[in-house]
Amino acid sequence: MVPSPAIDAQLAWLPLHWMLAVLVGWLAVGIGGVFALRRFDFVAHVLFPAGGALGLALFVIAAVALPGPAHTVVLPLGLPDLPFHLRLDSLSAFFLMVIGAAAAGVSAFAAGYFRKGEGTPPGLLCLEYHLFLASMAMVVLADDAYAFMVMWETMALSSFFLVTANHRIAEIRRAGYVYLLVAHVGAIGILMCFGLLQANTGDYTFANMRAQQLQPFWASLAFLLAVFGFGAKAGILPLHVWLPEAHPAAPSPVSALMSGVMLKTAVYGLLRVSFDLLGTQLWWWGALLLALGLVSALYGVIFAAVQVDMKRLLAYSSIENIGLLFAAIGLALVFSAYNMQMLAALALTACLYHVASHALFKSLLFVGTGSVLHATGERNLGKLGGLIRYTPWVAWATLIGVLASAGLPPLGGFVSEWLLLQSFLFTPGLPHPVLNMLIPVVAALIALVAALAGYTMVKFFGVIFLGQPREEKLARAHDAGRWERAGMLWLATGCVALGLLPNQFIQLIDPVTQALVQAGLGATVSATGWLLAPTGVARASYGPVIFLLGIAASFALAWLLVRRLYHGQLRRSPPWACGFPWQSARMQDTAEGFGQPIRQIFEPFFRMQRELPTPFDERPRYRVSADDHLWHWLYLPIAAATARVARLIGLLQQGRIAVYLMYSFVTLIVMLLMVSR
Repeated sequence: MVPSPAIDAQLAWLPLHWMLAVLVGWLAVGIGGVFALRRFDFVAHVLFPAGGALGLALFVIAAVALPGPAHTVVLPLGLPDLPFHLRLDSLSAFFLMVIGAAAAGVSAFAAGYFRKGEGTPPGLLCLEYHLFLASMAMVVLADDAYAFMVMWETMALSSFFLVTANHRIAEIRRAGYVYLLVAHVGAIGILMCFGLLQANTGDYTFANMRAQQLQPFWASLAFLLAVFGFGAKAGILPLHVWLPEAHPAAPSPVSALMSGVMLKTAVYGLLRVSFDLLGTQLWWWGALLLALGLVSALYGVIFAAVQVDMKRLLAYSSIENIGLLFAAIGLALVFSAYNMQMLAALALTACLYHVASHALFKSLLFVGTGSVLHATGERNLGKLGGLIRYTPWVAWATLIGVLASAGLPPLGGFVSEWLLLQSFLFTPGLPHPVLNMLIPVVAALIALVAALAGYTMVKFFGVIFLGQPREEKLARAHDAGRWERAGMLWLATGCVALGLLPNQFIQLIDPVTQALVQAGLGATVSATGWLLAPTGVARASYGPVIFLLGIAASFALAWLLVRRLYHGQLRRSPPWACGFPWQSARMQDTAEGFGQPIRQIFEPFFRMQRELPTPFDERPRYRVSADDHLWHWLYLPIAAATARVARLIGLLQQGRIAVYLMYSFVTLIVMLLMVSR
């Protein structure tokens, strides 16, 4: 029996319909939390696992729909003349797949993480959490400016309430307000960008924006507004100040979603505007993104290396990774501007690969810090140590995230950074001599960023999990529970899969690059089997499975040699301490000491403050803090100027009705005079 065209059309709509069903399910789970406001066990062990299952369903549906054609639908929501237009294409399907994969692991972890007394009733926290997930997915599906901005603001507000979950603490409220302020300033830039893209037609659908042919000046202005608006949400320099404030304030599952997923919605928006809605690309757009990305990556990793707070360290690490993503997008724009589509596809593939890899390993690291925080009650690296003895599940799962974040094979972080460096090796073929001279320098600096990222991750894992406990209470630390282990295991498995199956994942990405730059690496990598060779075996290749087998063989050979030569005998003794007989945790390298060389080398980057002991101190101490210059040079002056203007405007409020009537009368007279002219 041959299916009719109507049946074919219905079948074609199924992926989008199923995705909407998942989003409705998330909203239903959140509303269920309102009806079980303080029933902690029901919210934690029923609703959050249900949200994780829906995230897994979204991941599967998006992966199936990614190679398919684009589909649109108009929902009877919004205003009478402004309904919600939704569109599912390869780009949105890819980001939905990332959202679903991260949400599945983080939600499972959250089922075992949240405790009573977090500051917000469990049911309300459940509503905010699942509304946050649904709004991020709707941002990716939106196909008009109205739906996009409504969902963008919903995402910002729901995440603000999640950040300020423990709102009784003034420092947390302050962090939430800083985040909300930067988010709304960025939203203004995005709204103005859409206003330019619709080219005074009054039609704010993305389909109409694609049909417009803007002059280079207006196209460039729209691009700059997009960089500003989406850069504020992504945390690009100098709009990064909210990340190290909001991430430590938020509960760890929320920090995982914000860093691993929400930042990627900004990357999605920039890709959508740059390669889809704007009909052309100019080379200097890419050069600008390269500069912003490089500065942000270097700035972020340097600040991460000197942090002593676990979550602030990971927040600055996210700034570094966002910088790498912006650099990859910039390189793709440069190649696309010169019609070098295959190389643009290579840079874009590196960007998308890192989007997925960072979503998984950064979510894994944040949930790992959440487990450490619950097990010890400490977030300060200087009070941790030796936790691998007491929390082995957390330690080994976190180690996978650390290795992926450090860019070590055979994990996903290595593949994405390797692809990015491969794309930089082709820049001498650009017809622009200045770019030919500068971009190799950028590549060298990105290699420096990767090395510093590895240094930072060694500090992060070593200080927390290795050595001896620095506090007596650490001996009472407990390992992660079943739900927490399940979530961490899912995220760790994703990191390993991205490292061992790069060819298969690149073929999954291929429809996205084909849609954006009309080229892809799918055919090239499919011909090399298990060997990753993005531009040909003669140029460069990487075999993750071969690498893994080589490591396994080396360990097996070492084990056999030890067994044969030493007959399996093992002698344990304390480490050599230069003859000092009393070994304690105080002899270990501290987080401050580990970061001291970086602090000294890059001291101009920091606003150093030193607290020195005096001869009369009963308990002398030496304290050094490395603050952000931009906070004191840019944001505090703006805050002071705003406060002064507010005080001047406040003088208008006299509290007398006669004065307010006089204001209205004067305003009316001025308006009449203006109209009469």
